[in-house]
Amino acid sequence: MSLVTWNPFRELDDMLSRYGRAGGRDLLSAEGRAISEWRPAADIAETDKAYIIKAELPEVSREDVEVSVHDGVITIKGERRYEKTDDTEKQHRIESFYGQFSRSFCLPPDVDQGGISAESKDGVLKVYLPKVEAEQPKSIEVKVN
Repeated sequence: MSLVTWNPFRELDDMLSRYGRAGGRDLLSAEGRAISEWRPAADIAETDKAYIIKAELPEVSREDVEVSVHDGVITIKGERRYEKTDDTEKQHRIESFYGQFSRSFCLPPDVDQGGISAESKDGVLKVYLPKVEAEQPKSIEVKVN
């Protein structure tokens, strides 16, 4: 019998390799290929008049994206579909992510939720969140008797 030194990282590596490179999040499509869950990268900027969310959505059509606002949270969700271009083409490596995605962000209190708009161009979704004037504090005169 040979002695083997216990290494906790080896057990962790074995466990992760059993679940795939996505840490257990790989799903199989109807064609039997792996599809991983993904989250598109998003940048948030602010100007004097609006907040702007830029989400990278390459190869995602406008019809496959939904932007909604509920209880002060904006959600961008949709799906990037895998399209096989040619039956004679053999794929050697696929590193792009496909499948459904969802990103949610809490809205600041100064956003005009009724004026939110979005546009999609060159694989980037831009969501414009216009600001409203913050309500100024009012002073109230209190009479003391």
